[in-house]
Amino acid sequence: EQNFPHMSPVWSRIFPIEAERAEGSYIYATDGTKYLDFTCGIGVTNTGHCHPKVVEAVREQAGLFLHAQANIVVHKPMMQLIDELRKVVPPSIDSFFFSNSGAEAVEGALKLARSATGKQNVIVFTGSFHGRTAGTMALTTSKTGYKGHSQLLPSGVYVAPFPYAFRLGMTEEQASQYSLAALEELLISQTSPADTAAILIEPVLGEGGYVVPPASFIKGLREICDRNEILLIFDEVQSGFGRTGKWLALEHFGVIPDIITAAKGLASGMPLSGVFSRLDLMKKWPIGSHGGTYGGNAVAAAAGVATIRAMREEKMLENATGRGIQLQTGLRKLQEEYPQIGDVRGLGLMIGTEFVDTKGKPNKSSVKAVIGKAEEKGLLLLSCGTYDNTIRWIPPLNVTAEQINDGLAIFAESLKETVES
Repeated sequence: EQNFPHMSPVWSRIFPIEAERAEGSYIYATDGTKYLDFTCGIGVTNTGHCHPKVVEAVREQAGLFLHAQANIVVHKPMMQLIDELRKVVPPSIDSFFFSNSGAEAVEGALKLARSATGKQNVIVFTGSFHGRTAGTMALTTSKTGYKGHSQLLPSGVYVAPFPYAFRLGMTEEQASQYSLAALEELLISQTSPADTAAILIEPVLGEGGYVVPPASFIKGLREICDRNEILLIFDEVQSGFGRTGKWLALEHFGVIPDIITAAKGLASGMPLSGVFSRLDLMKKWPIGSHGGTYGGNAVAAAAGVATIRAMREEKMLENATGRGIQLQTGLRKLQEEYPQIGDVRGLGLMIGTEFVDTKGKPNKSSVKAVIGKAEEKGLLLLSCGTYDNTIRWIPPLNVTAEQINDGLAIFAESLKETVES
């Protein structure tokens, strides 16, 4: 607060850094310090900071028009964006609505599900994070802090266990079967299929700890939804657009949801989010019942088009897979040396390292200390998880092998110094 006295202190200040510019994998502070940025603005700048193709698209569109409201005129960037999205989402997903933020997209997806089914309730999972609007706070279970003094929230939300094998002390398959059985019980005991519009899940848990569910669990969800006429919504806000080495994390599981939400990496830092679904479902959404002044704004849409094209042309998904293997391998080697690292997990460049104490309990203090040391040495990392005891690794998708090694070296030094102190 001392550095920035007039900024609302509601923003948690992780680092006391004032940025002047950023490029690729680096942020440059006003005092001249250079930081290797493995946060990507919480998984947003997936093409790296200020990717030249994205910057050029933004500049060009800004000179044509800044705002064209979708109810009034259809603009070319939105049509181009839909064309690009059709190439990367499952073929059955053929209708697109755009908003500005992830929370707005999730709110929209739930409105769509309720309109399409005529049912009201929704099932979410432990560790979920879906946003901080009233509706999405009601869907969020990762931390009580996100709902501080705002607990009079929309109702009709039921919580089932996420198959978090490490936390549950189970094998992946045991966790899958346990969680599917608990979900089946929920549908008998708390919200019947006749009252349940949707099941909403992050196909890789984000803020809740970067946890990859077993494929059998995701397949089981699809089967339960089909059997009970419940819609399946995947919140791909953090896991989408190359983050896991695929366009969407759903590709790892061979399951197609009814509705997808996207944001963050979709436009490399411009505010853009989307609700993607089937046209037959979208047609059940009453005209005018949803909208938004800025949704799918022209400049952000142009950035989205450039983002998808740059990812494809520069093979960023393939790089995310290769660099992710490199990063996980390096982290597992450090795990052998440092028992504080209880688990290393992830897909592509969405990787979590969970810290525990000598009794196997969540170790938040070590995570905070390591992140602080790393920042002093020029590496920016974030934590996540209900207990804030997991470090999440979110480098840009075009990160180099050398930059991954640099990050691992700083992390190793920070671990060593933390242990010694």
